[in-house]
Amino acid sequence: MRLLLAICVSLWLAGCSSRQPIPDAVSGPKGIDLGKVGSQLDVIDSRVAAAVTVAREANTAGKPAVVESELSVASSFLPPATEGDIAVARQRSEKASPAEYEAQRKAAALKQKEAEKAWATLETQVKETKDALDARDKRIVELTAEVERVKQDAAANLWTMAGVGIAVVGAIATAFVGPKVGVPLLLSGAAIGTFPFIVDSPYFSLIVGTTLALAAGLGIWFLWDKVRDAVNRR
Repeated sequence: MRLLLAICVSLWLAGCSSRQPIPDAVSGPKGIDLGKVGSQLDVIDSRVAAAVTVAREANTAGKPAVVESELSVASSFLPPATEGDIAVARQRSEKASPAEYEAQRKAAALKQKEAEKAWATLETQVKETKDALDARDKRIVELTAEVERVKQDAAANLWTMAGVGIAVVGAIATAFVGPKVGVPLLLSGAAIGTFPFIVDSPYFSLIVGTTLALAAGLGIWFLWDKVRDAVNRR
């Protein structure tokens, strides 16, 4: 039973290795815990062996009913035998050759060792595959974070360039038109350039409140200056 499961999962692993890499995270056979499956198979093997052992003891003690009952319990843990295997077993029982029985026992022991080796190899392969998938998923997360950081840096650079451009216009306006036009542009350029850093700052609310207060004060000063100029012109 364990050898069959090992072969099935090995085929799955081989299929995974032949596929092209995909960007989203993948995992092994969903819902399969090889450690748990191995423990369950160990329990089944142990109970089958125990039932057979007790059946042999009952046979030696001359208790055929117990022998039949224990063998029925052992059979309930096993998959149905094929007609070919049943035919081989019947022929073996008819011959009742000690040498043939010994040869069959040795062959069975060898197959058991091969199954145990295949299972150990399978567990190692599954662990390595899981580690590789975990490492890839971690790398995907890192690359996603890096892409997001690059996007934020690019956006910040755009805001900075826009702020610098408006500040240059403000400086020119201050020199040729006057501070009434140039200073607001300079302040606007500074605000635009620092916008992405302000948004990411933990003091965002405080900064926005202060900026609005300054803008309101600047607006009041601008209106007051306009009114004063209008009065002086009369």
